[in-house]
Amino acid sequence: MNNNKSTFGIEPKVKLSLLWIFVVLLMAYADIVSLMDPTSAIRERMVGTPMSAGFLLAGAVVMVISIAPVVLAWVLNYKVNRWVSAVIGAFMIQQIVTGGHGWYYVLFESVEVVCILLAIWFTWKWKPVVKTE
Repeated sequence: MNNNKSTFGIEPKVKLSLLWIFVVLLMAYADIVSLMDPTSAIRERMVGTPMSAGFLLAGAVVMVISIAPVVLAWVLNYKVNRWVSAVIGAFMIQQIVTGGHGWYYVLFESVEVVCILLAIWFTWKWKPVVKTE
């Protein structure tokens, strides 16, 4: 019997990666939809005002941080994953809830935050594999 599987038969590493991929896709699509909203601050920043190299670098850093848990879930052990998910999750929640406006964005951010909280919860419930012979 493989003790590394949840009650749904999905390995923790797969579950975490899928949750983080889902969050990243939602974040990207929320920004795309925001570009279609004429009242969006994101649209104003991305379309109307030239952005400095520093601002673009900061945006790239945020996206790298949000994508990193997809890979880190596979390469880090469960103890380290707990802390990485908690720290990156808290950072991403802060970025998400301060990012946009409008009902469409509230929907996106609500689902994103729930998925991040699930990822954090799953990592804290993750148990080490018990080797049996």
